[in-house]
Amino acid sequence: MRITQGLFSFLPDLNDQEIGKQVDYALDSGWSIALEHTDDPHPRNQYWTMWGLPMFDLRDPAGVMMEVKACREANPNRYVRVLAFDSNKGHETIRMMFIIQRPEFEPGFELVRAEGPGRSLHYTLRSYATHVPPEERYRTAAKP
Repeated sequence: MRITQGLFSFLPDLNDQEIGKQVDYALDSGWSIALEHTDDPHPRNQYWTMWGLPMFDLRDPAGVMMEVKACREANPNRYVRVLAFDSNKGHETIRMMFIIQRPEFEPGFELVRAEGPGRSLHYTLRSYATHVPPEERYRTAAKP
């Protein structure tokens, strides 16, 4: 299963040159770049771990790509994403976010069904990755 979140999720993964072009576009738009990583990409998991501090005053895409490389090397089996934050008055929000690295094997999600009062049904998604302790997720995951 391929996790699809953020911009470009319908496209094949971007290579470094394409990531650099998107970073350049964000910087030209006056947005600040940040990197985040996680081992639990559940759609409602909004709290990924931030890599360093947001790069508020960095205006060179090469500097961002250097941080991308360092983050990837430190987190080889985790999801990594780029965020572009617009701090202009009236916006103050993430304008662009996309995954730039994913584990080789993505176990996906299971649909959990629970019956409630009055024969009501409730559904939720649970990541298969969360069945394993965090330090072991994606390490040597074998395909089912």
